Amino acid sequence: MVITWRRLTEDDFPLVKQWLERPHVARWWNHETSAEAVARDFGPAARGEEPSEDLLVFLDGRPLGLVQRSRYSDYPEYAEELAPILEVPGGAVSIDYLIGDEEQVGKGLGPSMIRAIVELTWADPEATCVIVPVSKANRASWRALEKAGLRRVAEGELEPDNPVDDRDHVIYRLDRPASAGEGAGEGAERGRVPA
Repeated sequence: MVITWRRLTEDDFPLVKQWLERPHVARWWNHETSAEAVARDFGPAARGEEPSEDLLVFLDGRPLGLVQRSRYSDYPEYAEELAPILEVPGGAVSIDYLIGDEEQVGKGLGPSMIRAIVELTWADPEATCVIVPVSKANRASWRALEKAGLRRVAEGELEPDNPVDDRDHVIYRLDRPASAGEGAGEGAERGRVPA
């Protein structure tokens, strides 16, 4: 199995809309799913107007999911919200992710997708660590982070993505490995890594 990715384009919005409407995604992403809302919220990153990246992830050439990746320094309000719980160092990156097809959930693909995007992150020499806050109730998400090599470093209260959830969150982190120096991320830069 090979995981590949590319930047999300406006042509992908109908697929993203379908994924956001699926119950297993809607439960945690709590996103408006009209075509207008998808274009409004994903359009700026797709056009390069936002510093974040929306990456469409493929498994053996077929769409698997979506990863949003951003630097905390580009969105300081998120770092400020985390500050009472955990210091966010310069160069810290965050990710959010989903697997679109519910038939692919529970097969170990989430950790593979996360590992691939983290490897891509180390190709940026300024990236120091990956820090991901997750609703404590979303056990599948934080277990995927653990299986991908991130470790729980803090717990605390943050604004939930879905108003039905309480404020309890767990925070996972992975620091840049010493081996991620020159030459790191070669496969990741090509958008292709074995799953």
